[in-house]
Amino acid sequence: MLAARASAARAASRIARNFATVVDSAGVKVAAADNGEPTSAVTFIVKAGSRFESKPGVAHALKNYAFKSTDKRSTLGTVREAELYGGVLSSSLSREHLAVTAEFLRGDEAFFVDVLSSFFTSTKFTRYELSELVAPTCEAETTAALSDPATHAVELAHTLAFRNGLGNSLFATPGHHLSSEDVQAYAQTVFGANNVAVLGTGIDPAALEKLLEKSLGKFSSSSALAASPSKYFGGETRVDTHGAAETVFIGFGTSGAPSAELAVLAAHLDPTPSVKWSKGTSPISAGVPAGASVQAVYLPYSDASLFGLLVQGQTTADVKEAGKAAVTALKAAGSLQGEELQKAIAKAKFAAASSIDRRDGFVSTLGPKILSGSSASLTEAVSSLEKVDASAFSKASAPLCPRSLLKTKPTYVAVGNTKSLPYADELGL
Repeated sequence: MLAARASAARAASRIARNFATVVDSAGVKVAAADNGEPTSAVTFIVKAGSRFESKPGVAHALKNYAFKSTDKRSTLGTVREAELYGGVLSSSLSREHLAVTAEFLRGDEAFFVDVLSSFFTSTKFTRYELSELVAPTCEAETTAALSDPATHAVELAHTLAFRNGLGNSLFATPGHHLSSEDVQAYAQTVFGANNVAVLGTGIDPAALEKLLEKSLGKFSSSSALAASPSKYFGGETRVDTHGAAETVFIGFGTSGAPSAELAVLAAHLDPTPSVKWSKGTSPISAGVPAGASVQAVYLPYSDASLFGLLVQGQTTADVKEAGKAAVTALKAAGSLQGEELQKAIAKAKFAAASSIDRRDGFVSTLGPKILSGSSASLTEAVSSLEKVDASAFSKASAPLCPRSLLKTKPTYVAVGNTKSLPYADELGL
């Protein structure tokens, strides 16, 4: 049965979503597709994540300078006009990329592409907007993020795993001095034609290209961003907090390009059931007590990856029991083969394929590939998963097999009641 399903999946994977990639007169890479959606969306994605920031928190501040005063519009003017058109403007930040997005009704693309373009070409970076709008927003976002123990644990895990670069926090530290000149200097470094890509859905590629030629004009080039290659270190830290879920992150990092093997391993261990309210057949599921949860985490970057298991529970005893089950399942994954392997590959393929069904997934999955000039074909991503075989997990010489991962220094984070939360060795690491 699984063989038949696998065959059908391979056939379906050949129906790739292709995006026309061009370079317009401004030197910006453009990818767009019009599949008849009732609304349109355009995203500018720039290599300006926290990994590349010149000063702690400057990337976070730059994200929140989006849609502030430019040479063409004031902050209030942008808000009022966007609402008159019925559109939605947003910005997001990852460790490697900054994205600004406009979603709007068909026919309004000229206005919204101009709004996005003006952020890159004529933002004023005023001091009063930093103190009155940008800084308070950064502080609120930081406070909200770090009050969530899962987000806090993953942030700490990156710092332990990679230290600098990918280890830089996504969030500005409250009270840390940052001037508008700092943000403007960073923007001038990263905002350039060879460092920006534009993605569109529900819009004709040729029309988008013409709008960009008009709105960007002679978009200046930026020098290549210098970032030292990522190196994995690992370590352990504990943060005492109260009033939220007891949390433990058990992780391992790797250097190099994203790995299909790690994606399959994450799919195998993920206890999220395919049928709602069911227990699921993950090797972790049976060992997780009621009131606790385990989530597989796989975060691939351009030259490194962070893989781990996020364990949360109402009590520290539940976390310890679920953590032991997670570590036991990770160790046992070294013998993954047969139907269990095919099931994990199928889950990983579905996750990869469904990720671009959503606009946010389209940007986060395909945006970096288009920006780097690599293939944005879904078929290629799925085919790499199909090539994973049992030897990737069973051979001790395979660098990404569970046995090899467990020989490296783990990244272990405990957030909550640190007097009672388990240490790494208590879970079998």
